[in-house]
Amino acid sequence: MTEGKISKSIILFALPILFGNLFQQLYTVVDSIVVGNVIGKEALAAVSSTGSIINLIIGLINGIFVGAGVIIARYYGARNKEHLSLAVHTTMAFGLIAGIAVTIIGIMLAPWLLKVTATPDDVFADAVKYLRLYFVGGTGIVMYNACMGVFQAIGDSRRPLHYLIIASIMNIILCILFVVVFNFGIGGTAIATAISQVVSAILGFIALTNADGDYKVEIKKIKINGEMLKILLKMGLPTGIQNSIVAFANVIVQSNINQFGSVVMAGNGSYTKLEGFAFLPITSFSLALTTFIGQNLGAEQYDRAKQGARFGIIAGVSLTEIIGILIWIFAPKLVAIFNSTPDVIKEGVIQANILCPFYFLLALSHCLSGILRGAGKTNIPMIVMLVSWCLIRIAYITIMVKIIPDIRVVFWAYPLTWFISSVIFLIYYKKTNWLAE
Repeated sequence: MTEGKISKSIILFALPILFGNLFQQLYTVVDSIVVGNVIGKEALAAVSSTGSIINLIIGLINGIFVGAGVIIARYYGARNKEHLSLAVHTTMAFGLIAGIAVTIIGIMLAPWLLKVTATPDDVFADAVKYLRLYFVGGTGIVMYNACMGVFQAIGDSRRPLHYLIIASIMNIILCILFVVVFNFGIGGTAIATAISQVVSAILGFIALTNADGDYKVEIKKIKINGEMLKILLKMGLPTGIQNSIVAFANVIVQSNINQFGSVVMAGNGSYTKLEGFAFLPITSFSLALTTFIGQNLGAEQYDRAKQGARFGIIAGVSLTEIIGILIWIFAPKLVAIFNSTPDVIKEGVIQANILCPFYFLLALSHCLSGILRGAGKTNIPMIVMLVSWCLIRIAYITIMVKIIPDIRVVFWAYPLTWFISSVIFLIYYKKTNWLAE
């Protein structure tokens, strides 16, 4: 990503990520369609209640891999073979340890976490079953993200696309087989996801062991290097903490949503699956920007980094808002795909009408955050998200829901805090030399 036309470099990197995440989003959508239409709205509500908890546990580890990717991209851009190999093998070792920890913690804490989020009694048992079975594949989930972090850091976003396509197709087939044919219930969707994640992790790991470049993984070299781990954690922990902070805030938001009952939860779950499509360009371009900035700063190409940052922001924000407008227009029909109960559709449409027009703010915050991570300024996004997406969001909901007990008050917390974070990021981006070490 240090040579050639800037827009082409970013787009060619972002598109495979976008298509890969599209397949991943499609299989989560299929899961919800199967659950909502075959099992019922209570099961859909149960699955919906687990999303923020999963992000809370997984987010910290995945954030560290994003930071590790920045370091790997720097070494790769600078052609530093020795440190590149150390960073890759330390990342793999850390991933294995973290994956086992995530599996154990997720299975053990599932009931307690669901109680904390005020999950209603009529969906609690199904939610516990789903969450525990999901985390059976926790090691696979973590190792997949570790492997993909390495590929993306060296500018290869095509192989992650291939593995996601395979995992997505497998998940869809297994979900239909386990739920519709074998009648495993809500547990069938979780088992299908766990198996698919493990398979994609194995494929990614095998590809790294057979790679030709200096980032090739050799099993005998997979071990923790103390000094390198410190560097990776220094870069990755702020992003991991940021992810956990945002996830924690969303757990609080979910607990408030849960208090309005299973119908609102089902409507929220249906809308959330639609929102996932808006995250496709957000994730793709924010990751592309992190890698692009990291590699070009490693190669000391500062003007190229600035030009890439501008292009990435415009592309990410524009595509996200286009998707938001389409979801806004077709929300009633789209929500009905998951569950045709009129009240569920109504609640999903209410959320879409409030959030969709403001997706450009969400995209702007993520793109600027990706740029700053690539520049090594990982503390800035962490602080901004802590203030705006955690403290302000929680304070707003805690106060306003007591004054106005309406679900729309909860939903307005999102565009409000997106606006605040975007303003802070823009001020920092415009007023500081973010390229400086």
